[in-house]
Amino acid sequence: MPVTAEDIHDLMRRRRAVFPKFYLPGKPVDRSVIEQLLENARWAPTHKLTEPWRFHVFHSEESRRELGEYLSAFYRKNTPPELFSEEKMKKNGENPLLSGAVIAIVMQREAAESIPEFEEIAAVAMAVQNMWLSCTAIGLGCYWSTPKAALMAGEFLGLEPGQRCLGLFYLGWHTMPEVPGKRRQVEEVTVWE
Repeated sequence: MPVTAEDIHDLMRRRRAVFPKFYLPGKPVDRSVIEQLLENARWAPTHKLTEPWRFHVFHSEESRRELGEYLSAFYRKNTPPELFSEEKMKKNGENPLLSGAVIAIVMQREAAESIPEFEEIAAVAMAVQNMWLSCTAIGLGCYWSTPKAALMAGEFLGLEPGQRCLGLFYLGWHTMPEVPGKRRQVEEVTVWE
């Protein structure tokens, strides 16, 4: 049965951020599912075929624990005492373990810098949107998080020159009920010339 335009419209309108607190504990996301998400990601638009997306997948429990330890330690070290929250530090460490997988979203800047950086960032964002829509289609929860710890994770991730982390993409099978979306009417954000 072919996919209709209405199917695509519905998929885009059902896409939601599903946070790790809703993920089913102990229910892993199979590697084959993650590989399909990454395959879909690589078909995002990319100016001059720079394909700036790179992915670091935290799939094993050990790697997710190490990520959680990094996030907690970064928060502890870089949060001023007056803003520090024990609960937030704990959540930073637990979220990767609540997830079936976490993908660090990395942008590889083209060495020649022949196109503006914002186009490379936009291409990576479109790759993430492809993954997000794919997750929605199969009932997998996901969430793109951009804590300072992720944005400054170059050393932790072992990034190469020209690479930069744009956030973490949490994945998990979940129990969150569908909730209606909230968006302004298109007339409020459009000017017809």
